[in-house]
Amino acid sequence: MNYTPLTHMAFGYATSQILHAAVRLGVPDALAGGPLPAAKLAAGTGCDPEGLARLARALVVLGVLAETDDGYALTELGRPLCTGHPASLRTALLLLGDAATWAAWGSLADAVRLGGSAFEHAHGRPLFDHLAGDPVLSDLFGTAMGDGTGWVTAELTRVHDFSAARRVVDLGGGNGTLLAAVLAAAPRAHGVLVDSAEGAVRAAETLRRSVPPDRWSVEPGDFFDAVPPGDVLLLKGILHDWDDDRCAVLLRHCRRAIAPDGRLLILEPVVPPRAGPGAAASVLSDIAMLVLTGGKERTAAEFRTLLDSAGFALSGISGTLSGTSTRILTAVPTHIHGVV
Repeated sequence: MNYTPLTHMAFGYATSQILHAAVRLGVPDALAGGPLPAAKLAAGTGCDPEGLARLARALVVLGVLAETDDGYALTELGRPLCTGHPASLRTALLLLGDAATWAAWGSLADAVRLGGSAFEHAHGRPLFDHLAGDPVLSDLFGTAMGDGTGWVTAELTRVHDFSAARRVVDLGGGNGTLLAAVLAAAPRAHGVLVDSAEGAVRAAETLRRSVPPDRWSVEPGDFFDAVPPGDVLLLKGILHDWDDDRCAVLLRHCRRAIAPDGRLLILEPVVPPRAGPGAAASVLSDIAMLVLTGGKERTAAEFRTLLDSAGFALSGISGTLSGTSTRILTAVPTHIHGVV
């Protein structure tokens, strides 16, 4: 077979499953302390020796492992596959390779042809309904989203000044990582996190470890029904889960809840007006939304139109955060002048 760039793309699913299998079997974690001979690595991970040797060889080809005189060793490229790495991809790979997620990607053509999300075509119900009935996958999903949030929180608080914030409301705040970081940068603010009942439990655990109890509260609920009042409203990775009509409902709730001098901060990718190599991260994220939620990533013009329809104006867009495709979009109530 002629391994052209197109061939490599065609077999991309195999690379994804090789990495997923390695993480699921605990291979990177087993090597975190140093190299191991193939036999010890197989025994330590409970794997068939021949199967493990073949998987390890593939990981060497991918650059995740290296063969040394002492056995197989993790490379720097492979270290983010370990538990506890500050930029860990471990949970994301477990989520990506989960049977439910894997099946959804197999229904991408159905979503393109018929509309809706590929997940719903594959499973007969939307992702979030499915998560409500699958606590194991729900926990994995929440952890993966929390890991992704951790990558951008430090840069968010460096780029945006929260020192004058009075009441910060994090909508769909997941495990509380983002709100905890913002409250550390906003010493006079009280924080409110809104999420599902399951998410609220995880968030309370995170906030309890790092923020005094009188500075935060967690409200289980549906932000499509109502949004608590605040002068800083946070929407990280929320709007891209939904179509424009649902986003408009949420944003109108935000408009009613925000203080006159408030700021709405949206943390999401922004798709360039024209596709090209520089658009890869945001465009591929857009396809992931088509597969998983039926939502979409948006261009700056699409954000501006959506916000305008709900009584907000887009006042700024940051650069990408921490090597991700995430940007900070700042919106203000439309009565404030000086917007772009």
